[in-house]
Amino acid sequence: MKNRDVCEITCVDNEKTDRVGQQLEKDQHITEVTKIFKALSDENRLKIAYALTLEEELCVCDVAHIVGATTATASHHLRHLKNMGLAKYRKEGKLVYYSLDDDHVKQLIHIAIAHQEEVAGRE
Repeated sequence: MKNRDVCEITCVDNEKTDRVGQQLEKDQHITEVTKIFKALSDENRLKIAYALTLEEELCVCDVAHIVGATTATASHHLRHLKNMGLAKYRKEGKLVYYSLDDDHVKQLIHIAIAHQEEVAGRE
């Protein structure tokens, strides 16, 4: 059986591929964006980030309880999200509260969830 999702002949639009290739070479943010998606590719980190879209901020203990992890594990994941520029924290007494860094992160997660709901609806 033939693969229907592969070109049967080679036909390259040089003008288009050159233009896109040059733009990709110019854009220095591709590597950093890759790191964002890699950070969110971990199921626990995505759950944590999604939880932070549902609540403005959560303390480490709350996050641990929500995802069913130890506070050490939750703290590790939250720290990773912070280091990737996806989350920020504030300390209040002996508690540490995390929130998403900005609305772009929230939008990214909501768009991904909405997309998956759409895909699931097509099946």
